Amino acid sequence: MAATELLRRGVRDHRRALAAWCVGVIGYVALVTAIFPSIHGSPEFKQLAENYPEVLKSFFGIGAGGDITTGAGYIDIELFSLMLPLLVLVMAVGSGARAFAGEEDAGRLELVVAYPVRRRDAVLAKGAAVAAEVLAVSAVAGLALLVLDPIAGLDLRAGRLLGAIVSLAVLGLLFGWLALAVGAAFGSRALAIGLPAALGAGGYLVNGLHGLAAWLDPFRLLSPFWLVGSSPLQSGVDGLGLVAVLALGLVVLGAGSLLVERRDLETP
Repeated sequence: MAATELLRRGVRDHRRALAAWCVGVIGYVALVTAIFPSIHGSPEFKQLAENYPEVLKSFFGIGAGGDITTGAGYIDIELFSLMLPLLVLVMAVGSGARAFAGEEDAGRLELVVAYPVRRRDAVLAKGAAVAAEVLAVSAVAGLALLVLDPIAGLDLRAGRLLGAIVSLAVLGLLFGWLALAVGAAFGSRALAIGLPAALGAGGYLVNGLHGLAAWLDPFRLLSPFWLVGSSPLQSGVDGLGLVAVLALGLVVLGAGSLLVERRDLETP
C-alpha cells in the first residue's frame, strides 16, 4: 500500500512536466508530418538526400532501408532516427535522476524513506513512476502519428508503428531506470544524469558509425539503438533485441534497488 502511494506521488509530482513533454512531442510530430506532403514522391528531394555525406546517411539511415519520400522512410529519418529517441531519453534520464538523487540533493529524501517500505521497494516504486512517464510520452507520440497519418498521407503500417513506439519506450525505460539506479546507488544527481547521457551518446554513435568504421562493428552488439532496430517503420523492429534491452533495464533497476540498501542516506 505504501509503495503504491510512492508510485502515485512520483507521478503526481511530475504531472506538470509530463504534460509539457506530451504537448511538446505532439507539436513536434505535427510540425514534421506537416512538411511531408510537400516532398511526397519528389525525385529531386530523394536525389538531394542521396547526395548527403556518408556520415549523415549512416546516422539517419538514408538509403539503407527505403525511400525518404515515402511516409515510412520520412518518419524513420525525421523522427525515429534521432529526435524522438532523444526527446524520450532526455525526459527519462531527467525523471530518473530527479526521482531519488534529486530528492536527496534537495533534502527531501526523508519524505521518501519515511514511508513504511524498504528502501529497495521505494526505488522500485520510483522506477514504476518513471516507467509511467516514459510510456505516456511514447504513447502520445504514437497516437499523434496515428491521427496525422491519414491527414498527411503517410500510409504507415499500424503494426510497424506499434513496434516503433514500443522500441522508443524500451529505450526510454533502460536509460530512465539507469539514471534512477545510479542516483539511488551513489546519491549524486550529476552522476545520475551524466552516466546515462554518456552511455546513450556512445551507443548512438556506435549504431550510426559501425557501418563506416570497421573497428566499431563488433561493438554494435552493445548499442541498445542497434539492438532494437534503426528503421522500425521500414524494416520493423528486432523482437529479441527489444526483449534484451528491456531485460537489461530491469537488471539495472534491480541492481539500484539492492545497492541503495548499502548506503548511508544523507537525510537531515
